Amino acid sequence: MRQFSVKVLDDADREFVEVLRELGIPRNVASMITYLANVEEATSREIEIGSNLRQPEVSIAMRTLRNNNWVEEREIKKDGKGRPMKVYRLTISLGDIMKHFEDEKRKESAKTMESIEKLKELSRGLSVTPT
Repeated sequence: MRQFSVKVLDDADREFVEVLRELGIPRNVASMITYLANVEEATSREIEIGSNLRQPEVSIAMRTLRNNNWVEEREIKKDGKGRPMKVYRLTISLGDIMKHFEDEKRKESAKTMESIEKLKELSRGLSVTPT
């Protein structure tokens, strides 16, 4: 039997995940970003163990990271038979990812304010009588 060590998220990392979640980022995506930001690269299994995610959660989060072009994957052959292992790493900085979320929230906020202004405009033309 082999033994290997895996980095795991600590309290500061879990707090980072929680703040991302407050921004509306799904837990699995927030955990994946946080984990990959702390390592140079990792296999799916290392991500599962280190971020306390199940394999399907890793796959779903990985899809989000791929769709945003934030992650790169490569395959490494294992000894003997079997499928090659995939190894992942972030391709952009954590700062750039935060900028993405910041821009996204600014757009959402602007759209909300635009809707509020439109409601104000429309309400001026309404004859609302208190009951």
